[in-house]
Order: sequence, then C-alpha cells, then structure tokens
Amino acid sequence: MPAEKSRRKRASRAVRNGLKGLHDALYGFVLYSFKNINRRVKSRFPVWRMREETTEHVGQSVTVFLWLILPLSLVYVFGQLFLFRENAVGPMLWSVLVYFYSNFLPDLPSIHRKKESETGTADLSWYKKYALLLFAPLLVWLLFSGIRLNWKTEETYHNFTSAAVFGAFLLAVGFGAFAGIPLRAEDLVKVLFFVFCGTAGFLAHLKVDKIW
Repeated sequence: MPAEKSRRKRASRAVRNGLKGLHDALYGFVLYSFKNINRRVKSRFPVWRMREETTEHVGQSVTVFLWLILPLSLVYVFGQLFLFRENAVGPMLWSVLVYFYSNFLPDLPSIHRKKESETGTADLSWYKKYALLLFAPLLVWLLFSGIRLNWKTEETYHNFTSAAVFGAFLLAVGFGAFAGIPLRAEDLVKVLFFVFCGTAGFLAHLKVDKIW
C-alpha cells in the first residue's frame, strides 16, 4: 500500500512538472517571438506589456488545453481506433499544434496595423485583410527575410467574423490534408476535430481579451 501511494505521488509530480514545462516553454517561445517581431517593425509596445499579455494568453491556452483539448484528444484517438481501426495520433497532434498556434494568431497581423496618423485613409480590400490573418506566418517569415508588404489595415482581427473566416479556412485545409475521395466517416471526424481545435484556440484568445 505505501508503495502504491508513492507511485501515485511520483506520477502526480511528473504530470505537474510536465505541465509546468509546457507552460514555461510556450511562454518563453511566444515572448521571444513577439519581442523580435516588435523590434523588427520598430514598435513602441512596452516589454512589460508584452510579458503581461503573454502571461495571460499562455495561462489561458494551457488551462483550456488541460481541461478541454487534451481529454477530447484522448477520446478522439481511442474513438477512431475502436470505431474505425484508424490510427489518428498524427492528425491529433496536428490539431493540438493548430490549437496552440491559433491562441496567438489574432495578434500576428499587428505588424500591418495602421498608425494613428494613417487612420481614415482607404482600408485594404477584404481579401487582402484576411490574407494578413490566414497567411500570417508567411508574412512574418517575409518580414524577417527583409521583405515587407506595403499593406496597412485598421482591422484588429479580435472579433467573431475573423474567427469564422479562420474556421472556414481550417475546414478547407482539413479537407485537403485529411480527406480523400470517396469521403469516409473517419476522415470527416479528423477534419472536424482539426477545425474545432483551431477555432477553440482563436476563441480562447478572444476570451482573454474580453471580446466575449
């Protein structure tokens, strides 16, 4: 009995250490990334505010992951295995990755935000505005490669319209990545779980910023 109790304690400690490691690694990566982006665009956003924002969003993302995404991921993987004899670990990991990515996505297009002196001028066409959101990693990569699009927008992407557009984009990506012809039920589940995780991450960001 004492040996069993000791094993449970060790397992509990390992889980806590793992979650702390996840939190710290995510916090360090996000803060480092946004510091470099802000330095590259010569933003005056203060470092203390960046730390505060990162703490809030990382804390929320890990909490939602622990209580929602992780349990559903386990149900998803075992459900696919038992119902369809399908190994869904790979698609599950991609879904978890897009969940964490979408937690910080609404802030990435800020490198194209108009300054106060530029507001009031004609805004970008709708497809350019949403290209800044949907292809944000590519645009950040171009920025660090010394190339920057001369696009400026007043759109903040902290709204449900942007969440819906991103969800539709994920649906298209999911069908391209996980679905075949003819469409199988197990493929549809993969696509829907992928979309759910990405949209959940986006909404978690909006929740922290008190949009809903």
